[in-house]
Amino acid sequence: MSFQWVYAKPEERTISALQEELGISETIARLLALRNIDTYEKAKSFFRPGLKQLHDPFLMKDMEKATERLATAIRQREKILIYGDYDVDGTTATSILYIFLKDFGVDVDYYIPHRFKEGYGINPAGIQYAIDHNVDLIISVDCGITAIKEAEVAREHGIDLVICDHHNVSDQIPRAVAVLDPKRPDCSYPFDGLSGAGVGFKLVQGTTQLLGLSKNIPLKLLDLVAISTASDIVPIIDENRILMREGLKRINKNPRKGIKALLDLIKIPPGSINTSSIVFSIGPRINAAGRMGDASKAVKLLIADTSAEAKARAHELESINIKRRDRDSQTMEEALAKVDQEYNLEAISSMVLHDAEWHLGVIGIVASRLVDTYSRPTIMLSTVDGMLKGSARSIKGFNIYDAIKECEDLLEQFGGHEFAAGLTMKQENLKEFRLRIDQIAAQRLTDKDFEPDLPIDCELDLSNIDMRFWKLLSQFEPFGPGNLRPVFVSKNVRIVGVPTIVGKGHLKMKVAQNGSGVFDTIGFNMHQYMPIIRNAQNGDIEIAYSLEENHWNGNRKLQLKLRDIHIKN
Repeated sequence: MSFQWVYAKPEERTISALQEELGISETIARLLALRNIDTYEKAKSFFRPGLKQLHDPFLMKDMEKATERLATAIRQREKILIYGDYDVDGTTATSILYIFLKDFGVDVDYYIPHRFKEGYGINPAGIQYAIDHNVDLIISVDCGITAIKEAEVAREHGIDLVICDHHNVSDQIPRAVAVLDPKRPDCSYPFDGLSGAGVGFKLVQGTTQLLGLSKNIPLKLLDLVAISTASDIVPIIDENRILMREGLKRINKNPRKGIKALLDLIKIPPGSINTSSIVFSIGPRINAAGRMGDASKAVKLLIADTSAEAKARAHELESINIKRRDRDSQTMEEALAKVDQEYNLEAISSMVLHDAEWHLGVIGIVASRLVDTYSRPTIMLSTVDGMLKGSARSIKGFNIYDAIKECEDLLEQFGGHEFAAGLTMKQENLKEFRLRIDQIAAQRLTDKDFEPDLPIDCELDLSNIDMRFWKLLSQFEPFGPGNLRPVFVSKNVRIVGVPTIVGKGHLKMKVAQNGSGVFDTIGFNMHQYMPIIRNAQNGDIEIAYSLEENHWNGNRKLQLKLRDIHIKN
């Protein structure tokens, strides 16, 4: 798939000022300006983020109430239940509070709802579990902000509730002892982009301060915060960038037993872990437990306190992940076949696919891949207890939640946001739903919307890439939303030698430009470009790429990671 290259346009005066004030290249100054770093002080904070820059947890609304209640529970040895969500953010957040309290000798338990039997959030079964186990205090993490009824039931049974959430707040807030959510309209916390685990970490920070303990106690939990932050796709800016950076240091230098066992199993050496390692290797394995049903298995790995238990839990998760991956691949193949059979891509603006046997835990992933493949809003549905349930994913410019809401008369239940949503409907409404969604998409999207954009930071001559440039660029890490890995364009590139296909459809070649050195270049899953570049004249090729360091047999070498290829007309 080829992209429209969209070049960023920062303020040129800002770039010039940064060059002069910091003594840096035009390219580095441009990259800073694109990240709204326009002064020396901002640049200093960006390049040297540290724990001292973390915000005071007591700036968060209700933090004083939350910490006082938790401190009381710790002192009085009350029974505490950590109530989490079944994704990576929820399981890491649960583990953070559990480990913190367990170290105090507190009688602490955790509850993760079953993804398919109970669904997301605090539910009656979870409250009943707390009642049956004589719980005094529930601390919810990564959920709870919508638990209006459940909070009342807990209150009626004499159970206090502290909510730690980071999702958007509706018109009503649950009646709890404290509700920690930086997205509360009445919360003046300086940063509202924390993950659920990030909010839980702030509760640990605040409680530690209230108890007069060392500020270093919460820091050992930053590895879990980093895994949450990378996996939950929250912005890697402000406080998150600091938490991410410090958490990665811990994972690389001294990973906890569960994480080390997982890294050993998948053969990723500590010291090489970055945001991508979490997003593509660690996170999916933790997430697999919840996707296939029982997320508590992920928590057991993260809280393991012996190497033997950690190793056993890592093997268990890897086994679950293999099953998830197999189901994922099978579902993708079946979905691609359905698209070929049921749709003429020239005539439709969206896709709604249904198979009664598809697994609910993987259809969201597959829907995202179909969006990437066809650049169409996609909804995938399975059958559960006679009802159609599924996941929706969308493209830029089309709010899938709003579109689904316009069809709510056909639905039993739905929820979500601009790019992702979930829904439930009766089988007999599928035909009408499919028709109406496509009509809505056709009205709001044009042919240009079906050509995905590739944001480009700037044009770059290959001759300007050296280890000094790489060292400066490396200081932009950790990368993630809000601070994405820069994408460059180089034009009039020539291919050196013969391009090859390696692995499962990966394009590998060497390139040079205007007398520059020769760079190794890899394009994952870009085998379809081979005929194009073979027939192109040298100098007619334009490449979009990111820069990375390749480690092989103890050697370090810069390489270009291809994002797209254009041939000059």
